Amino acid sequence: MLLLTPVLVAIVCILMVWIFKNADGSSDRKNGEPRAEARPWVDKDLKDSTDVHLEEAEADEWQESEEEVEHIPFSHNRYPEKEMVKRSQEFYELLNKRRSVRFISNEQVPMEVIDNVIKAAGTAPSGAHTEPWTFVVVKDPDMKHKIREIIEEEEEINYLKRMGTRWVADLKKFRTNWIKEYLDTAPVLILIFKQVHGFAANGKKKIHYYNEISVSIACGILLAALQNAGLVTVTTTPLNCGPRLRVLLTRPTNEKLLMLLPVGYPSEDATVPNLARKTLDQIMVTV
Repeated sequence: MLLLTPVLVAIVCILMVWIFKNADGSSDRKNGEPRAEARPWVDKDLKDSTDVHLEEAEADEWQESEEEVEHIPFSHNRYPEKEMVKRSQEFYELLNKRRSVRFISNEQVPMEVIDNVIKAAGTAPSGAHTEPWTFVVVKDPDMKHKIREIIEEEEEINYLKRMGTRWVADLKKFRTNWIKEYLDTAPVLILIFKQVHGFAANGKKKIHYYNEISVSIACGILLAALQNAGLVTVTTTPLNCGPRLRVLLTRPTNEKLLMLLPVGYPSEDATVPNLARKTLDQIMVTV
């Protein structure tokens, strides 16, 4: 029995420490200090500047938001119900013809069209109207080829090592691999960068709320605008290429590559996989 006494004493001490710690924690929460909230639903890639908690030492580096912005009357065009249905149906039919096209002609496209579709993309909503996007338009053949070299080098590694057998198998029906000829043949490449933060006129950093979501919405509008103009593209997100392409294009460190779009007319022998889209009852729930 005497041999067990030190063990029992140690156990009692541990229990007392545990009880006091829990009592202190309960007391703190009663005093208005909530437990840190677990947020497993927040995707790592979406943890952008929205979630930044500024340290006191860094507070002076960030720009305060504008105090006042003038509000003006809203101008709106309301259509008769029949015209609304007609316009919505025609818009759906236009976008339903959109396909990802990997066979792009080298025929030049009017730059005014490119200007207009990017202006359309720039109308997208953004967190606190920060407009956290940069659209880099590449026309120079040498620069396009350098982009291709970087992407194909990384994509070969992606297909052979990083992506895994299941991902590669899922792509087989699209007949795609690490060879990206369209990066040379397409007359225009549009690289879309998200700005994880901006800079005010005085040089201070400016928080860009929900920059990933905001730029993604702009990309969707850009795809619709390209389809409306009669041009084709394929959405590409070059894995592990962003930093090298950012340096090649001399973009600042606050910009991260989100998407690359080769843009042009389809080549005469262009083909696409015969895919079916989900029906309305598969994508919409009415409550």
